[in-house]
Amino acid sequence: RALEDGVVRPVLFLVYAGHMRWRTKAGEEMEAYLGQDNTKDVTAQAWRTALNPEGEWIPAVLRSADRRLSEVREQVPDAGGLVIATDQTAARAYAAILEAVSGEAPTVVLSDEAEASARIEQFAQSTSRWLVAVRMVSEGVDVPRLSVGVYATSASTPLFFAQAIGRFVRARRRGETASVFLPNVPQLLALAQELEAQRDHALDREATGDEWDAEEALMDAAERPDAASDALTEEFAFLPLDAQAHFDRVLFDGKEFGQLAVPGTPEEEEFLGLPGILEPEHVHELLQQRQARQTRHRKAREAREASADEDAPIDPLLPGALHRTLKEQRQLLNSLVGLYARQSGEPHAMVHAELRRLCGGPAVSHATVAQLQARIDLLRRRVHA
Repeated sequence: RALEDGVVRPVLFLVYAGHMRWRTKAGEEMEAYLGQDNTKDVTAQAWRTALNPEGEWIPAVLRSADRRLSEVREQVPDAGGLVIATDQTAARAYAAILEAVSGEAPTVVLSDEAEASARIEQFAQSTSRWLVAVRMVSEGVDVPRLSVGVYATSASTPLFFAQAIGRFVRARRRGETASVFLPNVPQLLALAQELEAQRDHALDREATGDEWDAEEALMDAAERPDAASDALTEEFAFLPLDAQAHFDRVLFDGKEFGQLAVPGTPEEEEFLGLPGILEPEHVHELLQQRQARQTRHRKAREAREASADEDAPIDPLLPGALHRTLKEQRQLLNSLVGLYARQSGEPHAMVHAELRRLCGGPAVSHATVAQLQARIDLLRRRVHA
């Protein structure tokens, strides 16, 4: 009803997965695919590896989010974006990445002091692109022009998540949409699906006295780093080594659209380039059209690659002749592994292990271009079988 009345915006959750690699406190090197069936501890470490600003995941997602914001601003010129960071160090690093990407210095808010409130108010009244904040997502952060969000924090309480998404959903006019970029973390996707089931979560409701005080107390608790999270970080201290990002899918109204794609490719662009003004009843239809176009882009690209391989065979002993860099090979392999895992139901780690058994060679992080290509070729045959 809230959507039909034009009171809240439709929320598109753009989910990003990726291959993570880190070293534990004991010196053991580990790797996992963000979003696969991992233990709670592995998920926590992979998630924090993804959020590390020195890796490739955060810069790739921020570039995609800025691209999405540019598309929205074509029709909503004052639309703004908010990145929610875990701590001050990360917030400053994210701001530096965004400045390099967009050419405009973001507004950075590090606390809820009076100066921070003034900064938020100034941002709310401006037309600048990005606001980067540490956890500040309570009702006091009221910036109606926020349309694009990046959930770049390890906070995962239901109340905090609901309040965070609530920053983006209040409609100023019919047709505005909200786009929130999420890491592919099971508890976050579960929370997103719960919000999808109750779209009017962002509507103000009258609350007085004890009810209001109780909600404020819960929000204060949700915005503080919880002791369990701190203990987890301490117990499982680790060093992030590498973090690759892949577009995974779009969640909307309980349904999934799209398939894995490397950031910066036409396959991802189909969903970043959605119109900034979109009638609620047309969202499903357009997402289905974009999914079909994404598939056509993928098939056309793979056909071109296959043709190029036939016309100009690659000699793996000549680095100058390689048609992809080592980084690109890893990204492509991880994307194919994710796609095959979704088709077959096998865990990503099992798919990687089977590829190593059949093709030989070390783990992905140490494999040569030729070794990676052999796995890519084998997996392509399976995916398209």
